[in-house]
Amino acid sequence: MSDTPTLPLAGRTAAVTGAASGIGRASAEALLAAGARVVLVDRDAAAVQALCAALGPQARPLALDLLDAAACAQLLPRILEAGDGRLDVFHANAGAYLGGDLVDHDSSAIDRMMQLNVSVVMKNVRDVLPHMIARGSGDIVVTSSLAAHYPTPWEPVYAASKWAIDCFVQTTRRQIFKHGLRMGAVSPGPVVTGLLADWPADKLAEARAAGSLIEPQEVAEVILFMLTRPRHITIRDVVLLPTNFDL
Repeated sequence: MSDTPTLPLAGRTAAVTGAASGIGRASAEALLAAGARVVLVDRDAAAVQALCAALGPQARPLALDLLDAAACAQLLPRILEAGDGRLDVFHANAGAYLGGDLVDHDSSAIDRMMQLNVSVVMKNVRDVLPHMIARGSGDIVVTSSLAAHYPTPWEPVYAASKWAIDCFVQTTRRQIFKHGLRMGAVSPGPVVTGLLADWPADKLAEARAAGSLIEPQEVAEVILFMLTRPRHITIRDVVLLPTNFDL
């Protein structure tokens, strides 16, 4: 008899959108470490293929542009093809950001962000639900934001998209729990991702030292916590605040 402990997600298949960088990459790495095979979905084919090559055979690349309606509609069958015919965990993480004054944004940028942050998430969840319902089990986690819980005046378009998607998560959760499915949102404050790429290095280091930023791996740890609760427990929404970040 082996004394080796079983990893909490051993034998399960997960898929993460926007997986080539930031929170998506950290989530995929955490899921792999917990024993899952993971389909990493990203529009950057070269980046996601290189990442999967580095992460090992349990990481499966899926290059797909979710803003392309035809490609988006193929998400589930392509996940099942890459993930050995099953999907147990879906992390809807892909998103875009617009900050600053509303009058400074053109309509095409607003349309793109709202489509990716809201419509694509809704369509992706809609498409994976029948598979999970038929199996009688599954977990859906959506990357939301602190902006979903506070009317942040410096990012009205982004905040509106996250308020919308947080409502979607909480209402859909009430529809699907009877099928044995769980659904929740993770809502972090400022996270060190590509969105901060233009910050001066000294300012970034200062903010980290002050405890006013969150690392992607810290968000991933919370996602893993949500997924590894007993099945009768649903973590419906987690808000992560940097210690020195107050609203």
